[in-house]
Amino acid sequence: MTDNRAPVPSATATMSQAPASKYPVPTLDELPQDIREMILKVQEKAGFIPNVFITLAHRPDEFRAFFAYHDALMLRDSALTKAEREMIVVATSGVNHCQYCVVAHGAILRIYAKNPQIADQVAIDFRKADITPRQKAMLEFAVKLARQPEALTSADHETLKEHGFSDEDVWDIGAITAFFALSNRMAHLIEMRPNDEFYLLGRVPPKKP
Repeated sequence: MTDNRAPVPSATATMSQAPASKYPVPTLDELPQDIREMILKVQEKAGFIPNVFITLAHRPDEFRAFFAYHDALMLRDSALTKAEREMIVVATSGVNHCQYCVVAHGAILRIYAKNPQIADQVAIDFRKADITPRQKAMLEFAVKLARQPEALTSADHETLKEHGFSDEDVWDIGAITAFFALSNRMAHLIEMRPNDEFYLLGRVPPKKP
């Protein structure tokens, strides 16, 4: 059983000792019970607490709203695969220069895609990545929405439809892009630092217990 009074892993980064956030980072004991239980479940599954959880818990009501919307988008039944959803996060976070989201979601993308190179390719230049033309069209739309939303036109929607995306798929692509635009900006605002654990996930086999 996990001790909820245990110190929070990676509240500070081990390599540089830089803080996880420029705002106060609460301890688990300071958090409302529902948030503490949620974070402990994440810790049990991942083996560490991603800094996004412990840093955004600085404001509990916003934490709940943030993760409720996150789960509604990223866990719902969708024609987009889990890897494709993470591609959207990584590509748009890359153009938004969000270090935390590129590193953290890059790790998740490597795991879902079972490809240790894919996250770097998508983050740097998805057009040259080893992905399908359909996925490149998806990311072209997402990046345009992330950086030039006013330039988006019906023609962009039609291009996605030509690649087999439905109206609901396009909504998914746009909603994930919009949600992570918020996430990117919050990470910039509080100078959220990626956990060291993310850097090797999906690159090297996990250690056997």
